[in-house]
Amino acid sequence: MNLFDNPHALELTRRHFFASSGVSLGAMALASLTGHGADGAPMPRGGPTTDTGHGAALPKTHFPTKCKSVIYLHCVGGPAQMDLYDYKPKMMAQAEKNLPESIRMGQRLTTMTAFQPNFPVAPSKYKFAQKGKCGMWMNDELLPYTAKMADDMVFVRSMHTEAINHEPAITHMQTGNMVTGRPCLGAWTSYGLGSLNKNLPTFVVMVAKPSNQDQVQAISARLWQSGYLPGEHAAVSFRAANDPILFINNPPGVSDEVRRTTLDGLNKLNQLGHARTGDPETQTRIAQYEMAYRMQASVPELADLAKEPQNVLDLYGPDVKKSGSFAHTALTARRLVERGVRFVQVYHNNWDHHGNLTGRMKDQCRDVDQPCWGLVQDLKRLGLFDSTLIIWGGEFGRTIYSQGGIQKDKNGIVNYGRDHHPRCFTMWMAGGGSKGGTIYGETDDYSYNIVKDPVHVRDLHATILRLLGIDHDKFSYRYQGLDNKLVGVEKAHVIKELIA
Repeated sequence: MNLFDNPHALELTRRHFFASSGVSLGAMALASLTGHGADGAPMPRGGPTTDTGHGAALPKTHFPTKCKSVIYLHCVGGPAQMDLYDYKPKMMAQAEKNLPESIRMGQRLTTMTAFQPNFPVAPSKYKFAQKGKCGMWMNDELLPYTAKMADDMVFVRSMHTEAINHEPAITHMQTGNMVTGRPCLGAWTSYGLGSLNKNLPTFVVMVAKPSNQDQVQAISARLWQSGYLPGEHAAVSFRAANDPILFINNPPGVSDEVRRTTLDGLNKLNQLGHARTGDPETQTRIAQYEMAYRMQASVPELADLAKEPQNVLDLYGPDVKKSGSFAHTALTARRLVERGVRFVQVYHNNWDHHGNLTGRMKDQCRDVDQPCWGLVQDLKRLGLFDSTLIIWGGEFGRTIYSQGGIQKDKNGIVNYGRDHHPRCFTMWMAGGGSKGGTIYGETDDYSYNIVKDPVHVRDLHATILRLLGIDHDKFSYRYQGLDNKLVGVEKAHVIKELIA
């Protein structure tokens, strides 16, 4: 074949040529020394392990685990930790006083508040109470349902990150790096553990529509991309309304037989193209076409809630039948993991409370409170709680001081806003082998600095991987000559206290 007659072959790099030319004895020898397979995938060593799914890079997990799936509920914008889970009663005596410089210590601020003349402390106006045997202080005024399951939850009150603005912060939280282009946590899970249902995607993402639309952040599809991992590990996005997936059904006049014949012909053409160029993305495209064909039967059944008993629908609250609501996506997430989907990511918007926090926080909590509780009860009902890890949290926290001042009336503080705060924030997990009733980490009286047991984003990722049976240090993918990891190159720590 004349190379210049094949423009696709010209696009192949020297590295791609050698990588696709087979596995050499030298590569196999190197693999035996590094603990990685010749394709860059880690090889598990020793100990009882758990079988993985179809197409997994890991034939077995590194550690035994019951956890098979993840439902990650991301609150876009950064929930205010001191208004929900990080109780600071001493702030009542500091109301409207300027945040001491000894607390702020010259730390970086956003341009939205860096030039304020003062930083008035705004204590939370909500009622807190100790809940469960663990005695966790929680906002039970706005989260009465969540408060009932305190002993099922793992609270991490000492999360921190370097990112202070939304785009790098949410990218960091989802991919382990503030620079875009890396695989997200869901893609890494798909790559490592593979599929449990060939008729549904391994990784699904849904964007829930908040009931309050005051300040909705843009959500980018690059947050659920596969990065340098094979394209098949990117998420399939389910729409919040109407058909979950566009163009999955046959167009009018096209029968299933015609679709099958067309697809077979297209696959043959793609196979010929792959034989000429060796482009691995061609195989990904073939697999995606086949997945789409199989989903024609499985997705409509998945999206149909008509067969759910009324007592189950009631768990999730009155909005459960409202397509696109958080309650609707929470129930759909349960139906997905019930059918073998590995990773479900749900984004819930409008937690960016620079102003009118008390006017908007009620709506935000009403959206998520009962559905989160209902999801846990539903998973327990089906015997899936121990095998499903639920994660809840945002990309950073909020400041104890108010952005733009405090609104008052004759009865006291009525409204305030909070700026971005990366130094400390709260997340929680439940199920999936996590140690319910655990309260980890502590912040100062201002919920401004961590004073005990800090947890970085990379530590959270390492712990999530450990719950899934994966050793974060051995789990990598060879790209551009490097063994890339979700946790990056800095040392990450598994927080063993969070694991049952």
